[in-house]
Amino acid sequence: MHRIVNESENLDVELPKKLKFLLTEKWRYKVAYGGRGSAKSWSFARALLLRGAKQKERILCAREVQKSIKQSVHKLLEDQIKNLGLSDFYTVLSTEIRGENGTEIYFSGLSDQTADTLKSFEGVTLCWVEEAQAVTEKSWDILTPTIRAEDSEIWATYNPDLDSDPTHKRFALDTPANCKAVLLNYIDNPWFPEVLETERQELQRTDIKKYKNIWLGQCKAAVDGAVYADEVEELQTSGRAGVVPYDARLKVHAVWDLGWNDSMSIILAQRQASELRIIGFMQDNHRTYEYFSELLKAKKYNWGAMWLPHDGMHRNPITATSPKETLEAFGWTVEAVPNVAIETGVTELRQSFKSFYVDKKECAALLECWRRYRQKINKLTGAIETYVHDQYSHGADAS
Repeated sequence: MHRIVNESENLDVELPKKLKFLLTEKWRYKVAYGGRGSAKSWSFARALLLRGAKQKERILCAREVQKSIKQSVHKLLEDQIKNLGLSDFYTVLSTEIRGENGTEIYFSGLSDQTADTLKSFEGVTLCWVEEAQAVTEKSWDILTPTIRAEDSEIWATYNPDLDSDPTHKRFALDTPANCKAVLLNYIDNPWFPEVLETERQELQRTDIKKYKNIWLGQCKAAVDGAVYADEVEELQTSGRAGVVPYDARLKVHAVWDLGWNDSMSIILAQRQASELRIIGFMQDNHRTYEYFSELLKAKKYNWGAMWLPHDGMHRNPITATSPKETLEAFGWTVEAVPNVAIETGVTELRQSFKSFYVDKKECAALLECWRRYRQKINKLTGAIETYVHDQYSHGADAS
């Protein structure tokens, strides 16, 4: 526990020791990530209010999605204003908070913002992004250059999800020089309540995977509900996702999932004994077969067959040719992947994962597809309603 006294306002504020830098050090980015019960949000709210009481600040409290003020930290700040005895200083309005010294606190979602709409926040001196694990790369790219007042700071708090999420990569894995990022867990919270300790111990006993993410702030192997969550985790922990080079002695086969508006996805693999070595992955939309054919030929591999799904054998009524015929015209050998029910395909792929060796760099996008390909579950019955069709499903389908 660290106590900070704001002499100008006669405030005595307690923060976890790891977070004393919020008010004692100068950094462009101040970030805390970790598990439940660590007092991240509570502490950042107190530090923010103290900053606003000490000097005039223009503060933006942001998150990726905010459909209403109830989804913001407005209520948290209101509660902390009362706890700090600052009710006479701060005026809490329905959509903003104002201080007697001119401090202003606003709330906004980032997902609907553009560079133009965020211009109104150019004078912001402090921006706090809560639940930052959900913030997209696009949102960060728009937000960070907008917060450009002299000595302005951007704060972020979050519970990690995947290690590939933009926020975690940006601050925890590739921490910039002007950033201080700390891992904060329940053990760092001197006020950790007994009721949460009971919950913590119960989850530690019953589900160690969830426990490590929820309470220790460790990243998950895949999103909740991911179809191949266990398989991807085993692939990573076994070390079979790493460097897998091309072997010129082996044929390279390309397995396709067809698309135009949706992504065309192509997995490049070599078979050696019982191993399936996945050495490359391509994915793009609004690209022709000729485009992909030229990309593949440029690699100068020892090529085997192009494997297409069953619809790759069907002729387009407009062009009167099939994808199979088109690729054969470019000089490729084309084979058909057997048409099976989706559940059968999922089961077969799960069984095949144990033979996979995947190049982590060349197939990063494919690994992301496997980690995020998920089922839609009926909340009432628990039954699988469908497999979610999104940007990650095409790479998974090609598998």
